[in-house]
Amino acid sequence: MRRPIEDYALIGDHQTAALVSRTGSVDWLCLPRFDSGACFAALLGDDEHGHWRIAPTDADVCTRRAYREDTLVLDTEWDTPDGGSVRVTDFMPQRDHAPDLIRVVEGLRGAVTLRSTLRLRFDYGSVVPWMRRADGHHVAVAGPDSVWLRIEPEVPCEGRDFTTYTDITVAAGERVTFVLTWHPSHETCPRLLDVDQALRESVEDWRAWAAHCRYEGPHRDAVVRSLITLKALTYAPTGGIVAAPTTSLPEEIGGVRNWDYRYCWLRDSTLTLGALLAAGYLEEAEAWRDWLLRAAAGNPDDLQIMYGLAGERRLPEYEVEWLPGYEGSAPVRIGNKAVHQRQLDVYGEVVESLSLARRSGLATRAHGWRLQLALMEFLRENWHREDEGLWEVRGPRRHFVHSKVLAWAAADRTVRALEEDPDLPGDAECWRELRDAIHTEVCERGYDAERNTFTQSYDSRELDAALLLIPRVGFLPPEDARVVGTIDAIRKELGTEEGFLRRYSTAEPAADTAAGAVGEAVGDAAGEAAVDGLPGDEGVFVVCSFWLADALHMTGRTREAEELFERMLALCNDVGLLSEEYDPVAGRQLGNFPQAFSHVGLAGTAFTLFGPDATG
Repeated sequence: MRRPIEDYALIGDHQTAALVSRTGSVDWLCLPRFDSGACFAALLGDDEHGHWRIAPTDADVCTRRAYREDTLVLDTEWDTPDGGSVRVTDFMPQRDHAPDLIRVVEGLRGAVTLRSTLRLRFDYGSVVPWMRRADGHHVAVAGPDSVWLRIEPEVPCEGRDFTTYTDITVAAGERVTFVLTWHPSHETCPRLLDVDQALRESVEDWRAWAAHCRYEGPHRDAVVRSLITLKALTYAPTGGIVAAPTTSLPEEIGGVRNWDYRYCWLRDSTLTLGALLAAGYLEEAEAWRDWLLRAAAGNPDDLQIMYGLAGERRLPEYEVEWLPGYEGSAPVRIGNKAVHQRQLDVYGEVVESLSLARRSGLATRAHGWRLQLALMEFLRENWHREDEGLWEVRGPRRHFVHSKVLAWAAADRTVRALEEDPDLPGDAECWRELRDAIHTEVCERGYDAERNTFTQSYDSRELDAALLLIPRVGFLPPEDARVVGTIDAIRKELGTEEGFLRRYSTAEPAADTAAGAVGEAVGDAAGEAAVDGLPGDEGVFVVCSFWLADALHMTGRTREAEELFERMLALCNDVGLLSEEYDPVAGRQLGNFPQAFSHVGLAGTAFTLFGPDATG
């Protein structure tokens, strides 16, 4: 059985990332990019699928671990029964050419014997490389991939069972460094790295970056950690931000709700941009905005809900049958066929992001307004259509209320832009009529007067946590009785005793729905599928609970919002990381990890409650 999801820490170099467990094992690493094949895939299988552990002989979990303050440099320490103590420092320096994973073993007290077990398996654990010695390195080669291991000072290694074992003993003050470097197999040996310089510069660079954070309220350490995590999930060459560095970590242990999140979602754009701007990271915000413009360019009919790191459009989904999945949660998926879905809310997200960028003073892009008008022309003809909605349901399409509200927001922001800048081309009256038409229809068909709440979709009784965003986008003011009623209904029907929220109900099947094609494909043993077309259940959705805290604050219930925020902070693991979901019964994290949207929610709610513009 793998370690719990919350037992992992993240290290990365702004182009890929690794997960390191409390046992000192790197169980997940894709090289050279976030979306490349994994060379360590034990996270989704067992040690035979690739991992790299450095730990004292016969030791299990570490005694303590922590990031160095305001960095992504991880220190893991073990105290041994005979009084010894040792530290392993893990980090990935911002790359110059090739990606490096560096592990520094340092004796702290007494003498400690450790073992390094390096089991490389390319292509998600399916390819065993050929190992050899060359130029003082241990070299693993298979197909297009090559990994070079350098150990200083040189120590004997043993190759056995396609695994490299290294036993070392360090006394207080002694160090042994391991440098693992990937490069294309047709290229020559990578340059030698100065480990001391790389460590020093990594610490300095991260701390200099963190020092720019403008947040000075309570729990600043958690906010900064969330922003560092968001930076770590940014693909530096393009500015795109991946939803998570992992694939197929389950929303239900043993279930089929396992997705690949190593891509960039348009749905995250507005909240991500807002968090970066609020924190003072204008360069990152501009890079994200520019990535958005490039990805969304083209025919508005072809706008996708997600793209690859550089804006790639084809993300074919397939199953990796040789991996059993995290704790048996199969299938393991690579790619994401939700890329083909229709989600009308993304048009609103893109327009809202462009509007936010203009209001915040980011350097304008001339083609940005042309793109916005093109998106609006598409919405004018298509806003009334059904779609799969924010949560990418794999059941039948519906008239999701959140999608309509975001279409309204797009029209509203376009009207405001034309009113504020008469020099912009466009027909404000046209978009004003569209805005009013959408508003009227949503209030008539998406509102349940009997229960005083908006619903997940037209003519439905189901609820959806995304409805908490209605006052945030300005569709209705916070004090409107329908907004307050919606918040209360969501807390009652989707909330737990702790106040955490599910995003929607998975237990109660929709009356007009049979399992969708995908639901039937991934499993029909669980019986009739719910609204999302999938069998099984999931945990509470982390970002939704942050949305609830925001909504409570906006409706004058600030103390309740702050109490919920405190409970959400308690869900972070020991190094401050959050996954996509949480199981309140088992008390463990679920879903892909760490999740950008969860950390955007944490930082955003902190600014809402305690930032300079907070009101209570």
